[in-house]
Amino acid sequence: MSDVTNAAHTGHRAHLSPADLARMLRYATDWLGVYREQVNALNVYPVPDGDTGTNMHLTMQSVRRELDTCDESSMPGVARAISYGALLGARGNSGVILSQLLKGFAETIKDQQVVDAATLGRAFQAAQKTGYGAVMKPVEGTILTVARGVAEGAKGDHIEDVLENALFRGQELLDQTPEMLPALKQAGVIDSGGQGYLYVVQGMLAQLRGEALPPAPEITSYAQEQFENEEFGFCTEFLMSEATKPIEEIRELVTPFGDSLLVVGAEGYVKGHIHTNEPDQLLATVGRYGKMLKTKVEDMSEQHTEILGMAGATARAEEEIAPSGLVAVASGYGLVKLFRSFGARIVSGGQTANPSVQDIVDAVRSVSAEQVIILPNNKNVLMAAEKAMELMEGRAVVIPTRTLGQGIGAALNFSPDVPASELVDGMTEASRAVTTFEVTRASRTTNITVKDGRTLDIKEGDVIGLMDDELVQSGGTPEDSVMEMLNRHYQGQEIITVFGGPQHTQEDLETLAGRIGKEFSMAEVEAHPGGPDLYDYLVTVE
Repeated sequence: MSDVTNAAHTGHRAHLSPADLARMLRYATDWLGVYREQVNALNVYPVPDGDTGTNMHLTMQSVRRELDTCDESSMPGVARAISYGALLGARGNSGVILSQLLKGFAETIKDQQVVDAATLGRAFQAAQKTGYGAVMKPVEGTILTVARGVAEGAKGDHIEDVLENALFRGQELLDQTPEMLPALKQAGVIDSGGQGYLYVVQGMLAQLRGEALPPAPEITSYAQEQFENEEFGFCTEFLMSEATKPIEEIRELVTPFGDSLLVVGAEGYVKGHIHTNEPDQLLATVGRYGKMLKTKVEDMSEQHTEILGMAGATARAEEEIAPSGLVAVASGYGLVKLFRSFGARIVSGGQTANPSVQDIVDAVRSVSAEQVIILPNNKNVLMAAEKAMELMEGRAVVIPTRTLGQGIGAALNFSPDVPASELVDGMTEASRAVTTFEVTRASRTTNITVKDGRTLDIKEGDVIGLMDDELVQSGGTPEDSVMEMLNRHYQGQEIITVFGGPQHTQEDLETLAGRIGKEFSMAEVEAHPGGPDLYDYLVTVE
């Protein structure tokens, strides 16, 4: 058991106000953050991709963002922030299940003026029931088992008693998880998701007692080292609004594509998670039945390789540290895969999903190199990247890439064997030689005069085209937008690369590439799936 359950009482609480609960969950987010990498190091089920702690922490950070803007005097307001924030921010298998645990918890408290010990116990019981209900084939030895233990133990006359007893019983079942799952026993670890959930509950109790955050534990080994590097497929996620089919039917649609399936929803949103070898077809299928807001596709084999690299980095001697490393901010699994092929450590984010300064700092620290080059790849991320550089006190340098295309140009000229100081000028120059075209949809009705003097009348939902992040086109189909921008701005460059967004099939991509190749026969045309979220196409010209 954690020391938190053995700490001295600071007084018994009979009930919690909405503001009390908000403070407890904010602190629980920080508490889990302390142990994030430890939870990552335990992660071997359902695949050893080493991201359970990160995904659960990102889910809790989304809850905290909603709590920061809700009415803390209102229990319905706090409950909605918990449920809504968890759903929108849910990442990975463990994060989606955590979002459902929090949803069940929030449903129980939303109509109360205050939460007493009995209500808190019922909330934890509802949490585990909702968690089990979200999984088509519940597996024991996972976060669900630990949630059941927390629910069984959540009894007592005072708030502290409920939390203490919940932790004690939850820990009992967590300790038994290796006997329930062969993968855990093989690696000699307890379940990572279950451990993460206990850290959330521990953080709630710690806040109540006024305990300081503990130091982060030192990670000396990763359980993923016990497993061969093999093909695990793609961890594929989507967040959709305005769904035209019920959640049950969407779940049936995606079931044939793979396993580890979760499709959940609330307040008009549908969140999906599945492990599949066909991410493009899956997203294109689902995208026909709603407005796709966010997608994430991670190659789990590459994640496994990356976590093993981090494990190896902890054991390497100082003289083996490379002269330079690379961190890139990116979204869209095709672009993420490309940046990784250049040797970059990825920070997930971009347009409408800007990473924090801490996210970038953490990525820099995880790279085994004397100095790390940061590619923000978005004008809205540049300030956070520069702040991260300041905090790293000379260990990082920023190349001010404002588009993903500029980032690709810079990354093409990166070499880990060359000192960063000798790379920066060449990478900066290469980034400026790339033109980036992006096709997306207008978020509001407006009219804008662009640089060449044309006035564009734009309605909400219209296709719009941007060149190097400046609006230059509107109207027509997404494919028409690409062709119009190329016709106006192509200047004889050698390579045109097209990345398709999640709403487009491989056939769409090939058809567009054919149109481009026919009209610009002097250029080499490449087409790849896995473009950034919220964009139909991203095109680079170099």
